[in-house]
Order: sequence, then C-alpha cells, then structure tokens
Amino acid sequence: MLKLYNTLTRKKENFVPLQPPLVTMYVCGPTVYNFAHIGNLRTYVFVDLLRRVLEYNGFQIRQVENITDVGHLTSDADSGEDKLEKGAQREKKTVWEIAQFYTTAFQKDMADLNIKEPTIWCKATDHIQLMIALVLELERKGLTYRIAGDGIYFDTSKVKDYGKLAKLDIEGLKKGERITFNPQKRHPTDFALWKFAPEGEKRQMEWSSPWGEHTFPGWHLECSAMSMKYLSQVFDEKGNFCPQKFETIDIHTGGVDHIQVHHTNEIAQSEAATGKQFVKYWLHGEFLLISQGRMGKSEGNFITLETLKERNFDPLAYRYFLLNAHYRTQLNFTWEALEGAAIAYKNLQKEVSLLGEETGEADKKSILEFKKRIDND
Repeated sequence: MLKLYNTLTRKKENFVPLQPPLVTMYVCGPTVYNFAHIGNLRTYVFVDLLRRVLEYNGFQIRQVENITDVGHLTSDADSGEDKLEKGAQREKKTVWEIAQFYTTAFQKDMADLNIKEPTIWCKATDHIQLMIALVLELERKGLTYRIAGDGIYFDTSKVKDYGKLAKLDIEGLKKGERITFNPQKRHPTDFALWKFAPEGEKRQMEWSSPWGEHTFPGWHLECSAMSMKYLSQVFDEKGNFCPQKFETIDIHTGGVDHIQVHHTNEIAQSEAATGKQFVKYWLHGEFLLISQGRMGKSEGNFITLETLKERNFDPLAYRYFLLNAHYRTQLNFTWEALEGAAIAYKNLQKEVSLLGEETGEADKKSILEFKKRIDND
C-alpha cells in the first residue's frame, strides 16, 4: 500500500484517491521574473518522482501546474516589491516579455532534468476573470473587507480552523509575533485577495475589476482559482463560480516555504468559498542549502542549471544528486558532492549499457524490495 506523508496531519497515511485510478494533483509553479535556481528545481524533481511512483502503482495522473506571470506584493503584510516589474526595469523589457522569456527558460530546465510535463500548464494572466469570480463569492459570503487605497482583504477570523496546515499559533500572532503587520488590517493573518495600484503609480499589469480600474490579484488567489477550474470543474462555461460542483483535490505539492503563508491562505479562501475540504494530501519538499544556509535569489547565493552546464555537468547528474536524499530532508549542495554524483551517474550509465539486450527476467525479490521502499513515502 502506498503511503505518503501528509503535512496536514503530520503523519504518513495510506494513499487513497477520491476517484481511483484517477489522481488529481496541483503543483505550485514558478514566478517567472528570473531564472529558477537549482534549489527551486529540487521541488520539481521531487514532484516528478512522486508522479512516477503514482504511475508505477497504476494510477492515472491529471497534473496541473501554474505559471505565476503576474507580479505580486508577497510579504506577510501584502507589501514590498513587484518582482516582475523589477525584472522589467532591470532588463529594460516589458513585464510580458519578461514573463514569456523566463517561462520558456523554466520549461527548458524541466526538460533538461527529464521532468514530465504536467497535463496542463496554466498562466495566471489567462485566468483573471475566474479569480474575480472567486473573490465575488467570498464577498457574497461576508468574508471580505475593503481597505481604502489598498485592496480587498480576507477576514481570517471568520474561518474557525485558519492555520491548520501550518499549525499556526493564532493567539500568538494576534499579540504581534509576526514580523510585519499592516495596521489597517483587522487581524495580523488577514491577507489581500485583490489589490489596488497606488495612486499615481503606473503598473504594466493592471486590470479593470468590480473594485476599480487599476487593480490586480493578490498572491494566493490564482492557485485556488486554477486548481478548481482544471481539477474540479467548479466554474461554468461563462466563468461563474459554482461551489456545489467542487470536488476535493487529491494532492497539492510545493516547497516547505509555502506552508505557513501561501498554502495556508489557499486553504482558507478555497474552503470558505466551497464549504468543502480543498485538498486531501499536502506534500512539501525541503530546502536545498548552500554553505548550510538556504539558497535563494533574495540571499544572492543562487546557482542556475545553466551554471552547472557551463561547468560541464550533465543536468541529469544534478537530478541523480538530488535523488540521493529524501525529499523531506534538507540537502546541502557542494561542488564536490555534485562531482561525486556525476561520477556515480556515469558509472550507472556504464553498468546499464553493459547489460545489453539479452532476454531475461528481473529478480522478483529485488522488485518487491524496490516497491516496498518507494511506497513508503
């Protein structure tokens, strides 16, 4: 029996999809303002391994992965830089050109790492009207409020189990434990569903909405809207939100950095809108470290797959390096460790090539042991 570690329950559980043999799976994709670094890519190698294990067990996978091609203000206080706008300024291009260029680059990285394509790629900018419909549903249910000159916010106090994924200390947050807090918000954990462009500031990505002419979606909204569209058919042909049609999604994946804020808020807005469980199994991949610290663009220590290729490393040697550690354990990257993985990968290729094409049967005991191991999370 396949067992998966569910972040929601903090334990390994027997995997039982809602409509076997079909498995519905949503993957949080990249924000395309720069190249993905190899720490980002670890998450997608983990997702690919998960998908292959599911397929090995006879399941049929409907996998949806988003491309965040809308710039968001992504701090806990819903403030900060718009990374796509910043990227456009850096490269003297439009945000649309930036998004397209880095989407193509990301998908090439996926191919180089032999990661299977999702059933559906979906871009945030193609689903603005669905996001608006979702906010209108939350508004209709009395779960939102407006901050003048700022945006439409979700009132987390009206959700009884807010923070259940991250096991958040809500009372502690109310006492000011969070690093940043917008004083106009009713509660520290409230988050923006829809934002208003600051007066006098011209953004390249703005949309007309029921809340104004120069507006744009909040950070968490797109994943709820697009996962529901493609994995649950909750929107009708006119784009109207039909909560009664919602069916719980089997699996949602992402990095551990999404647990506390992004995935927590996805759950809150989705379950408030539908009245049903959003996702049954939540799976999260751990960080790739460098010099025992987190690798990241904001830390200025990131390495891209292109950097590895420039140093004559096969991208599949990097994949082999990642597969030497469990997806829920942190992994420290060093060039020496990658060199060792590259040698081991070449040796494996050599051994496989020596097998030739002679007929024979796989050792049944070895096959059973292999399946036992991969089926244990």
